[in-house]
Amino acid sequence: MFAPKYTITDKLLANIKRISILITELNSKRFPYVVRMEFEKTALAISSHASTSIEGNPLPLTEVKKILKSKPVHIRDSEKEVLNYNEALEELNEKISKGSLRVSLELILLIQKKVTQRLFSESDSGKLRQKPVVVNDPSTGKTVYLPPDVQDVLSMMNDLVGFIDNNHHIIDPLILAGVFHKQMVIIHPFIDGNGRSTRLSTKVLLAEMGLNTFDIFSFENYYNKNVTKYFRMVGEYGDYYELQNNIDFTSWLEYFTEGIIDELLRVQSSLPKAATNPTTEIQPYHHIILELIQKNGYTADRDYAKLTDRAKATRTLDFKKLIQLKMIERKSKGKATYYILKNE
Repeated sequence: MFAPKYTITDKLLANIKRISILITELNSKRFPYVVRMEFEKTALAISSHASTSIEGNPLPLTEVKKILKSKPVHIRDSEKEVLNYNEALEELNEKISKGSLRVSLELILLIQKKVTQRLFSESDSGKLRQKPVVVNDPSTGKTVYLPPDVQDVLSMMNDLVGFIDNNHHIIDPLILAGVFHKQMVIIHPFIDGNGRSTRLSTKVLLAEMGLNTFDIFSFENYYNKNVTKYFRMVGEYGDYYELQNNIDFTSWLEYFTEGIIDELLRVQSSLPKAATNPTTEIQPYHHIILELIQKNGYTADRDYAKLTDRAKATRTLDFKKLIQLKMIERKSKGKATYYILKNE
């Protein structure tokens, strides 16, 4: 059975605590619907660019955004890689929002099939490899790692998924997701698409355990900032069978959690800026309405009127703006009118 070696260092523990604080802070803030939608769209583009760029795709982020917007029919392989990854992101995110997704070997195979479709042999798409592979250093072309033999891949993947299932409520979700990520890279279960499939599967696992990275941030972005370091931290060097008893996940787990912190900080600093343009800016009096609803579950104009000296017509406009921004919704009519938070 798979039993990873790692140590809960002071650094790793501090990273986990900081992630918890940052997520709590982000979740406590409520931003206009249009702002959040823009961030979700940007996160999808950044993830699609970063994850394919890590594997050598030459397209810059600006070009990736254009491709995702226009979705051209006649495209090169580099463009197809981006579209495949983005489509997989969107499909997985939709399933996660419905609460109907769980990491399994079947799901991992489907993810690999999606990211590699029409890019190489269909006989190897959506299937565990049946041929030996080697991992080469992209800068030198020299072989640096020999993954497990073909006959061991299925049992190792089943062991990994079993480890995840058995430790859902025992091991911290961030540690579990980090261990999953590195071990899948070590197994190298596919002929092609291993990195992309691993990162998408890790995103699903994080979401499944309560940390949804699909909506407004992209941990792939951190890896793409220094691809050489990412490969050095997530991979191993040598023959798997000579290394297997000495593989330690500690340094990778520290790096993995650092990446999530880095991206959470980027989002945290960017959200307020995005929320201050004229069409989406929320004024102090708007916050009064939102705070009333958060406190009581709903509010009405008469409640708002007690806390502000704004005229009735102006108060009506205040409610209208929050409705337009899809932050609240109106219930009932006439004197019975009240407002609640919008369910997104």
